[in-house]
Amino acid sequence: MAEKQGGNGPAKLPRSLYERELYRLQTELVKLQEWVRTEGARLVVVFEGRDAAGKGSTIKRVTENLNPRVARIVALPRPTERERTQWYFQRYTEHLPAAGEMVLFDRSWYNRAGVERVMGFCTPAEHQRFLRQCPVFERMLVEDGILLRKYWFSVSDEIQERRFRRRLEDPTRRWKLSPMDLESLTRWEEYSRAKDEMFVHTDIAESPWYVVESDDKRRARLNMIAHLLSTLPYRDITPPSLDIPPRPPATGYQRPPRDLQTYVPDHAAGLEQ
Repeated sequence: MAEKQGGNGPAKLPRSLYERELYRLQTELVKLQEWVRTEGARLVVVFEGRDAAGKGSTIKRVTENLNPRVARIVALPRPTERERTQWYFQRYTEHLPAAGEMVLFDRSWYNRAGVERVMGFCTPAEHQRFLRQCPVFERMLVEDGILLRKYWFSVSDEIQERRFRRRLEDPTRRWKLSPMDLESLTRWEEYSRAKDEMFVHTDIAESPWYVVESDDKRRARLNMIAHLLSTLPYRDITPPSLDIPPRPPATGYQRPPRDLQTYVPDHAAGLEQ
């Protein structure tokens, strides 16, 4: 199941069509959120894939209109010295959702099957232990009632390199590119083999992998969100209607003089000159 090379996918989805459907799907995500909160459901969504495959931008669209008290993003840094001595899954379990919560993992325990395995950050024995334990761990989560969804974002080598170059040229996105990201270009086949082996062991009936073709980020976002919604038994739980109360009559309050407070300078005004 090696990933494709060369970007020959479908044409980029027109922006107007994309934005219209994205708004519709985001409206459904709000309904999903209310269902999760009201029913006390626990939802975990794992986002994995190549560097620059579009995981982060998809997570941003998923959570854009959601309540951060309900929908949390987990993107863990490198493990500490203490965490390296723990059971591997231990630092992830503390971030699992309680009732009424959604957790989106921007990379997850699958680091061990990918970057750690390819870059030599774990031993072969640790990697093999992960492949044995991961299905057991995920079956335990599902058996306990957690709704677990796993998405692999697949991007061609050509498109990945193009996105890396755009990041280098854009000062607002330069932080997204690390030396390790660039090294993934020279280790393309090693990452492909690691991903294929990971799928063999962890693409199980209780928690299957879903592959998202992401050479076109717009299509990838819509496809992933639509699929997630289609796999969950949520329903529209309409919140009670609210009425804005009439403003009470003034009682003589006077605002303090403006010169007693420090205001942010009107930077925008200078743009108009």
